[in-house]
Amino acid sequence: MMLYPASPEAATRFLKFVNASPTPFHAVHNAALRLEKAGFQKIRESDAWEKNVKGGGKYYFTRNQAALVAFTLPQKWEQGAGLSIVATHVDSPNLKIRPISKRTKNSYLQVGVETYGGGIWHSWLDRDLSVAGRVVIAEQGGAFRSKLVKIERPILRIPTLAIHLDRGVNDNLKFNQETEFVPILGLVESQLNATSSGKDNSSKDESVKASSIQENHHPALLSLLASELSIAPEAIHDFELSLYDTQPSSLGGIDNEFIFSPRMDNLVSSFCAVEALAESTTANYFPSLEGNVNCIALFNHEEIGSVSTSGAESSLIPSLLNRLSPTPSTLAQSITRSFLISADMGHAVHPNYVSKHEDNHKPVMNGGVVVKTNAKQRYASDAISTFIVKKLVERKGGKIQEFETRNDMPCGSTVGPMLSKIGIRTVDVGNAMLSMHSIRETAGSHDVQHAIDLFSSFFEGFSELDRTLTVD
Repeated sequence: MMLYPASPEAATRFLKFVNASPTPFHAVHNAALRLEKAGFQKIRESDAWEKNVKGGGKYYFTRNQAALVAFTLPQKWEQGAGLSIVATHVDSPNLKIRPISKRTKNSYLQVGVETYGGGIWHSWLDRDLSVAGRVVIAEQGGAFRSKLVKIERPILRIPTLAIHLDRGVNDNLKFNQETEFVPILGLVESQLNATSSGKDNSSKDESVKASSIQENHHPALLSLLASELSIAPEAIHDFELSLYDTQPSSLGGIDNEFIFSPRMDNLVSSFCAVEALAESTTANYFPSLEGNVNCIALFNHEEIGSVSTSGAESSLIPSLLNRLSPTPSTLAQSITRSFLISADMGHAVHPNYVSKHEDNHKPVMNGGVVVKTNAKQRYASDAISTFIVKKLVERKGGKIQEFETRNDMPCGSTVGPMLSKIGIRTVDVGNAMLSMHSIRETAGSHDVQHAIDLFSSFFEGFSELDRTLTVD
């Protein structure tokens, strides 16, 4: 990427990843491509893969195209070995197209959307938006397939009301998310002659099959998706599409010290986890003779509570533990020997809102990895897990920052507390950033490498460090 020749190399690689990953489905797909390039073998949950994995092996599997787990086994791997896990999430606040999205109002074609997660929704106004996600299509022979799609050009916009028609707009940024937050797709005139399957869409066709969605969406939108997939619109049987900002991510700041990008919460952590695990398999210390199984877990639906088949509260990690250590005794040993780094972005101190931070806990961008602590266990860090992370960062010559919320402010949470319920020692860390949950966030370009260094140190040295620590 010659646009930033003097910039942190890891940050420029992240730009390529985030620009290619507008949805969790794309992020999982791109993570899988990176792992396969590093020699990882794809396995399937539906197969009895535990009978075939071997010491020194590199494996990954996905679930519902929306979550990914990858792991490497030490050369002398045995059942009961612990897991060294970096857990992240790949979803971000966005707008999702409704199952019945077709709307028309005052000569405008509009698309019904639903808000997902806790977004800073006014940041989505007047942006060049498009759609991406997955589409269920019919193939020859009566088969069906879920395929990824990403429309590169802007096709949607949520326009603001001119200040001349709302003089108080700068005094009140609130708006109705149902009636005043509907994207426009085009003008009605563009569809005067457009029909779906040659039928009039003004009334419900009783002969339409239950699996048909042709009457639920504007024919122009279905035609655009079909063109992108090189299929007929009638071959589209369902889809799961999100809106995204077509403006590419970029480095910024006077010395390229910033990253300006959507979805950095939490694709930064996810990218760094994938890179660290992929790079660990080519480093001098791999494959290790003994020690823990190195593992990454990229979950979906963290922004809405992680309660799904692909979320952190699902069976993904418990299933992996059970399949690698299938007896009650080996499973208990594995959990005791395991350690989990919950990696999610953190809040950098904002120069215009310094009072929002506790006086002694003000992380800065490019200042190193942030350890997140909360006495009410909204974060899972404790003295033992924090000590371990600090020693791991120390191995690479890095720096640690501390974050704890003020007593008069609520604290967010991560996948850490829910995964710690399994019994695995857990710590919450992240990179400092500004404008979290905005459509354009800001993070430190040097912190990408800082996170990779921590995860690499974790995969390299945790087992040895753990042997020097006595707690029980």
